Amino acid sequence: MESFRGGDETTLAFFFDLHYKSLCYFAVPLCQDTQQAEDIVADCFFKLWQNRTEFQTAQNVKAFLYISCRNASLNHLRSLKRRNAAQELYFSQLESGEETILYQIIETEVLHILSREIEELPTKCREVFKMIYIENKKTDEIADLLGISVKTVRGHKARAIELLKSQLLKQGVSAVTLLAFLFLIDRP
Repeated sequence: MESFRGGDETTLAFFFDLHYKSLCYFAVPLCQDTQQAEDIVADCFFKLWQNRTEFQTAQNVKAFLYISCRNASLNHLRSLKRRNAAQELYFSQLESGEETILYQIIETEVLHILSREIEELPTKCREVFKMIYIENKKTDEIADLLGISVKTVRGHKARAIELLKSQLLKQGVSAVTLLAFLFLIDRP
C-alpha cells in the first residue's frame, strides 16, 4: 500500500488486474451496455489513482472501486432517463441498501471464479457440465449426442462437480456460498 500511495503504477496495474473483470460484471446489468460499463470501470480506476494517498488497505481500495462503480452506474442511469423494467428493478435494489450491494458483489465474484474454473475442467467433464447446466440437456440426450453411456455422462458430471467444489474451496469461497452452489448444481 505504501508503494501505491507513493505513485507506483505497477500497484495500480495489480489492482486493475485483480478487480477489473468483477467490476465489469457488476456494472453491465445496470448499464445494459458492455462498452458503457467498461468506460465506467475505467473511470473508477482513474479516480482511484487520483485519490491513492487516501487508502490504507487493499480492502479500502476494493470498497472504493465498488462504491464508485455503483454510483457512476446510477448516475449514468439517471442521465439516460429511459430505464427499462429490469433496470428500474435493479436501480431500486441498489438504492435499497448495502446488503443488496454486498450480495451482488459476492455473486459476481463467485460467478467469475466459477466460470474460470469451469474452463479449467478436463475436456469431457467441461463438455458434459456445460451441456447439463448451461444448455439444460438431459443425461440421456447428452449420452446420445456424445456417443457414450448414460453412466459415463453421470461419471463426468460427478467428477466435474467434485473438481469444482475442490477448486472453489481452494479459491477461498465460503462454505455457505459453496453450499448454495452445490444446492443449485447438484440437481438430478
